[in-house]
Amino acid sequence: MALINLQSFQFYSSSVRTCRSLGTLRKTLNHLSDQGRRLRSWCCGSSVFGTVLSRVRFRYVFCRNYHAELWNQPNSIMGTVHLHRDAGNRSKSDGKWIDEQKMFMELNSLNSSNEIFKCLSSLEVISDTMAAAALQRICEFEVDDSGLKNPEAILENEVFRSLCFQFEHESQKLSDTALVTALQALIKLCVDPLSTLIVRLVSESQKRLDKGQLTIRNLCILGESLLDLEGPDCTMLEQIVNQVRGKKLEEWTSEEIAMVYEMLQMSITEEGQYQDLLNHVNSITLTLAPQLSPKLISRILKALVILDQIQAIPLVIRLCKYSVRHVPQFTDDELVNVLGAFIHFGHTDQFFTEALERLVPKSSFTMHPEAVSRVMQYCCRKLIRSEPIFDAVAESFAYNADKYTTRQIAEYIVPFGTLNYLPPSAPSVFRKLERILNARFTQFQPHTLLNLLHSCTLIERYPVNFLAKIFNPYFLQQLQAQTPGLDRFVLSQLTQLFLTVTLECPFYEGPKLLPKYRVKSFLIPGHSLESSVDVHLYNRVKTGLVGLLGTRMYFASHVLTPYCYTLDVEIKLDEEGFVLPATRYEDVHRRIALCIDGPKRFCSNNHSLLGKETIKRRHLQLLGYEVVQIPFFEFETLDNSKAIVAYLHKKIFPHTYRLNW
Repeated sequence: MALINLQSFQFYSSSVRTCRSLGTLRKTLNHLSDQGRRLRSWCCGSSVFGTVLSRVRFRYVFCRNYHAELWNQPNSIMGTVHLHRDAGNRSKSDGKWIDEQKMFMELNSLNSSNEIFKCLSSLEVISDTMAAAALQRICEFEVDDSGLKNPEAILENEVFRSLCFQFEHESQKLSDTALVTALQALIKLCVDPLSTLIVRLVSESQKRLDKGQLTIRNLCILGESLLDLEGPDCTMLEQIVNQVRGKKLEEWTSEEIAMVYEMLQMSITEEGQYQDLLNHVNSITLTLAPQLSPKLISRILKALVILDQIQAIPLVIRLCKYSVRHVPQFTDDELVNVLGAFIHFGHTDQFFTEALERLVPKSSFTMHPEAVSRVMQYCCRKLIRSEPIFDAVAESFAYNADKYTTRQIAEYIVPFGTLNYLPPSAPSVFRKLERILNARFTQFQPHTLLNLLHSCTLIERYPVNFLAKIFNPYFLQQLQAQTPGLDRFVLSQLTQLFLTVTLECPFYEGPKLLPKYRVKSFLIPGHSLESSVDVHLYNRVKTGLVGLLGTRMYFASHVLTPYCYTLDVEIKLDEEGFVLPATRYEDVHRRIALCIDGPKRFCSNNHSLLGKETIKRRHLQLLGYEVVQIPFFEFETLDNSKAIVAYLHKKIFPHTYRLNW
C-alpha cells in the first residue's frame, strides 16, 4: 500500500499563491532553494525541500487537461509518496497515521468537496487507498448526469493536483484497489484521457489485469472506468468479462453481484451479448434476494431495466416483493429505480402500493420531484387511483410546482385526467397550472403539452386560453417534427380536444382545428382514446338483449357515430317509445347507447371509470344519446338467462313493463 505525504505540500502554500508570472516563479524557486538549504540541517534528508519544489513546478505544468512533465534537476526529489508494500507498517517518522476505518467514516460525514480538501490538507500522511476513496467521494459531490459541475474549482485545487502528481509518478507502487478506484474517479472528474496521468494508470491496470489476480470488485471498477473512457469497443473489456466468468459465482458477495450488473449494463451493445453470464448471475441473485439491502435492490433493478432482462421476470418479481419492506428506507433515487422496474416490467403489487400510500402523504413536500413524478407514473401506468397519494401530490404541486421541470409538471397532472380524479385542492392546483402555462408555455415539448392539456379536458378542466396556440399551424408543424409526429393517436387527441371545446365550451371563438387534422374514429388498434368492448361480456349481453327484444334485428353493434365514437350497442326508438329495427333511419326519436364496460374500462383498484370513458359518456349525452352503463361487476352476479333479461330491462327500460315473447 502506498502512503502519501500531504503535509509537505502545504509547507510553502503562501509562496505558491503569490506566483503570478514567470519572473515571480523564478524568485520563488530561488527563495525555496535557499530555504531548502537551511532546512537540510534539521529535516530528514531533502524530502520536504523536494516536495516544495515539486509543488511549485507542478502548479505551472498542470492545466485543464492535466499534462504533467517530468523534472530531472539534480536538486529536485520528485514524489513524496512514501511507499510500503506492507500495509501493516505504521511508522510515525514523518507524521501521524490515520486509521483507515476512521478515515472512511470521516469522509462519509463530510458534506462538500471543499470539506474533503480541507480534511486532506490537514493530514500529514494518508494511504493510497484512502486518497483514492477521497477522490471518489469528491465525485459524489461534483459529478452529476450533466458532467462535472465546477471544473475549475476541482482541477485547479492544490490538494487535488498534489494527489494527481503522486498517483502519476507512483502508479506502479499503488495497491490494486487504489489504482482502479483512482482511475475511475479521475475519469469522472474529466481529467484529459490523453494525459500522462491517465495513460500511466491505464497501462498499469493492463499489467495487473494480465496477471489475473484482480478481485471481482476491482475488475468491475476497472471495466466501468474503461467503458467511460473508451466506450463498449474497449479492447480490455473482453478480457475483464472473461476473468469475471472465471470466478466462482457461489463465492460472490451481494455487492459484487450488483457491480457485475452495473458493468454489464454499460458494456452490452447488442441483444444476447454476455447473456450466458447474465443467466448465471440472475440465478444466484434469485437465491440472495431476501438478504439484499435497499440500496442493492435498487441498483440491481435499475440494471435489469437497462439490460431489459424480460427472461428474468421471476427475479424481478422477487426483488419487487422484497422491496415492499424497504419503501420507508429507500432514498429518493433508489425509489425512482425501483418504481422504474415496476413500470418497465409491467409488475404491480398491492402491498407495495399500500406502502407508497403511507409514505407519500407524509413526504410529498420533501421528496425529490422526480421521485414523486415516478410515483404518479406508476399509478398512471398500472391504473391505480389512489386518493391518499393523489391528494398529497396535488397539495405539494400547488405549493412547489414552480420548481419542477415541464416534464415533471405533465407527469404530475396527466394521471389525474387518466384516472378521472379531482382532488379536494383542485382549484388551487389548476390555478397554479394556468400560471405556469402562461409563464412557460414555450418551454414545454409539443407532445408533452398536448398530453397535459388533453388530460385536463378529461376531468372537465378546459384549457380555453391555450387552444388558439394548440390549433395554430405552427404548433401542428412542431408536433409533426417531433417523434412520434402526427400519428393516429396524436390526431385523435387533437380531434377530441376540438370536439370537447365545440360541445362543452360554446363560448370559444378562437381558431378551429382544420379538417385535414381530424380523424373519423377514436377507436384504433393499440393505444386508443376508446377501450374496445370485452368480447366475452359482450356476447353474454347480446344473448340477453335477444331475449329482451325478441330478435337480433332490434339492436346494432359496434356502431361508428359521426362524432368519432364507437357504440358497443345502439337501440333506436320512435316517438312513442317503440323499438325500431337497427337498419331504420327514419322516424328515430331517441337513441340509446349501451356501454358494455369490461374491467379494462375501470381503474385497477376500484370501480371508477377511466377518464377516457367518462368523457365519451359526457359527449354522447351532449350529442343526444341516452347512455346506459352495463358494468362487468354488476353483470357477473347474474347466474341465469332470466336474471339477465330482467336486469337489462330494468337498465334500458326502467319505466315500462316487459313483454314476454
